[in-house]
Amino acid sequence: MVAVPQPRQSSAGRALNSARSANPLELIQGSLSTRKVARHSPMLAGLHRATDGALLGVVMGVAVLSALTLHWQHRWTMAFARLESSRILAHRLTESTAMLERHLLERSKSPQGMVPTKAANLLYLDRPVSDANNTDRDQLTMLSQLMDNPINHGY
Repeated sequence: MVAVPQPRQSSAGRALNSARSANPLELIQGSLSTRKVARHSPMLAGLHRATDGALLGVVMGVAVLSALTLHWQHRWTMAFARLESSRILAHRLTESTAMLERHLLERSKSPQGMVPTKAANLLYLDRPVSDANNTDRDQLTMLSQLMDNPINHGY
């Protein structure tokens, strides 16, 4: 047997041949491996895990705050709509009362027959004398009459 030296390929040539034969994703996955990074620099891997956890916490916090914001915005909108409807109803009630008063004043004849009040037209009357016992009996009688009457519910 004869020994014949085979030509050696340089390391760059071997890497080039293996890169051509290997899947490109395989090269990327191997270089970004967390285990590989953790073995080479454990401090950097720990910092990376802490940063990932903090980022996940911030994203979850933003999601919770967004949900709460939307919820309270909906509640505020509903309350404001109820406030506006109560304002409209109060305004309608005021207008209706004013229309009724105006109608009653137009229909009544007594304001036209009255004279303007002057100090010369005033009459001063003495206060009537009343018994304290009599007023107490009147109040008790009135209360007993109110208690005997049925109470009608509604308007």
